[in-house]
Amino acid sequence: MTDYLSTPGLRTRDHEIEVPLVHGDDSRGTITVYAREIAAPDGLDRPFLVYLQGGPGHEAFRPAGPSTPPWLERALGEYRVLMLDQRGTGRSTPFDERALTTDGRPGGTPRSAAEVAEYLTHLRADAIVEDAELLRAHLGVERWSLLGQSFGGFTALRYLSTHRDHLDAAYFTGGLPPVGRGIDDVYARTYDQLRRKSEAFYARRPGTRDRMRQALEACAAGEVVLPGGDVVSPRRLRSLGMLLGGSGGHDTLAHLLEFDVTSAAFRHDLATLLPFDGRNPLYAVVHESSYSDGGRSAWAADRLLPEDFVADETLLTGEHVSRAFFEENSELAPYAEVADLVAEVEWPRLYDADVLRSVDVPCAAAIYADDAYVFRAYSEETAALIPTMRPWITNEYEHNGLRAGGGAVLDRLIRLAHDR
Repeated sequence: MTDYLSTPGLRTRDHEIEVPLVHGDDSRGTITVYAREIAAPDGLDRPFLVYLQGGPGHEAFRPAGPSTPPWLERALGEYRVLMLDQRGTGRSTPFDERALTTDGRPGGTPRSAAEVAEYLTHLRADAIVEDAELLRAHLGVERWSLLGQSFGGFTALRYLSTHRDHLDAAYFTGGLPPVGRGIDDVYARTYDQLRRKSEAFYARRPGTRDRMRQALEACAAGEVVLPGGDVVSPRRLRSLGMLLGGSGGHDTLAHLLEFDVTSAAFRHDLATLLPFDGRNPLYAVVHESSYSDGGRSAWAADRLLPEDFVADETLLTGEHVSRAFFEENSELAPYAEVADLVAEVEWPRLYDADVLRSVDVPCAAAIYADDAYVFRAYSEETAALIPTMRPWITNEYEHNGLRAGGGAVLDRLIRLAHDR
């Protein structure tokens, strides 16, 4: 633990601990888990709020002041915020190309795909929760609260299933996952959502469907090449539907399509907007496993691609990781064999419905009515399991409502959970 450092309007300090790679089996060695504590100058003794980042596979925010991220100032009014880099991300023994070699150097002696895939089985929400518990004990904290965004909400629900006695409150934003539903149910619903999102985009932006069709034809002809040299397939271009799941995404996609597809502007902007890359390979490699509350994922997004999506390529996809991305994306290609093995893992259950029915921790959840990634009806089912859950169903925000709403979303959840 370091001393507090001053950032304009903030006090921060770092926490770093060693935790077992495999909880319950010390023989497998340790990894590092890192978190950054953030407090208002007059709030160094406030209780902790642990922020669980979405993804999976992304580190937590790095603050640049009290309003970055936009919800931080509201949180600091009554909490110290602990920004946790979940295992495999950021400064917590990251998973990247170095993990593919025996000596931890890019280009070193390769590890077997089976060994790497087995390592990845220990980077799920269940292990993240156990890391957080060790960090809580290290800090000498009896109880703390959680804020889970997207995948972070999945992790928070696991926390409620296993360590509710150490929680004061749990807030969910766009991240109340289904309990006991198979991954095929989940992906069928996400395609329904993207179908609606695609049609709404084209209806609101006349001419964009024709421009998207032209871009897809250029991709099919091999004419769209990213600055790094990757030829963009129609399949990969369609993943721009990810933009339609966040506020402002319609504008971003429409503006991209204004450019000629062979222009430098289009190619460079496209490279920054495509969702899966080598900076955070976990996001692609283990994404489907985050929805696997038991069973295999088996490339669910590919298996469940609807017939109308096959017939009409202007229907866009979102967080649908295709096996082909690992062939077409040069940054993901080194992980292709590993991703195949991960897709065949029989995952254990993450959530305990019986335990959730007896939870007495104050909880509140922002359930976005037209969320592109987390199906509203399934979130409502989960909310109904938890006696203390106060769901807030709203169409005011998209999946990124926590960030887009400034402090409004978090403020509403805190007040709901505590009957203010």
